[in-house]
Amino acid sequence: YHLSQWRLMHIGAQPVPPSLIKHWMRYFPHHKYDTNYGLSESTGPGCVHLGMDHLDKVGAIGVPGYGWKVKIVDEQNALVKQGDVGELCVKGPGVMVCYYHNPEATAEVLENGWLHTGDMGYLDGDGNVHLTGRLKELIIRGGENISPAEVEAVLAGDDRVETCKAVGVPDPHYGEVVCLCVVCRKGARCTEAELKTELKAGLADFKVPQYILFLERLPETLTGKVRVQELKDLARETLGLTSD
Repeated sequence: YHLSQWRLMHIGAQPVPPSLIKHWMRYFPHHKYDTNYGLSESTGPGCVHLGMDHLDKVGAIGVPGYGWKVKIVDEQNALVKQGDVGELCVKGPGVMVCYYHNPEATAEVLENGWLHTGDMGYLDGDGNVHLTGRLKELIIRGGENISPAEVEAVLAGDDRVETCKAVGVPDPHYGEVVCLCVVCRKGARCTEAELKTELKAGLADFKVPQYILFLERLPETLTGKVRVQELKDLARETLGLTSD
């Protein structure tokens, strides 16, 4: 392939593991990298962006775009300390007016012009936003919050793994536990024992998946996003688990 005219890799739509970007940069050291964050309720991408000259911040989604503000809040809508994980809220000229004919849903996400994105993250010392996962996708194991993205990131640099997604499945003692759904690369050999050893080296004990489920593919939308609820249902059915 003739790639001499390719100057920029631009990423968005979902969090990207830093290991993937670093892997890409080894093959394309002369190309620029940028990431943009936004959502439909903020008129698409652009309310947070990294910029092409901040490769030292690979893994962050960046700083507020022109005219935008961000904050990280807890469940009581209070600001959290720098470095602490909370919900990302954005405010700016592109925030929607409302959900059409749905005032209840509007009230759930809009407050004094601030849009509650449902994305979890934290601010570093330079004001860059780092995403850690979705609020509704948090796995709560015996009262401990586990970010699926943190679990998935451990295997992001494993060449045997094509993709993976962590979901919560029912457990009679803890309420729910982690199930990691893994798609191996074609021709690669992956075993549950090998992956669990790798995961234990990179995670606190309570975050290590109790189940590893090997699949041929993950259920996805047309834009490539994982259908989380469908995957959770599939995991429960395959493992023979119930919420009782």
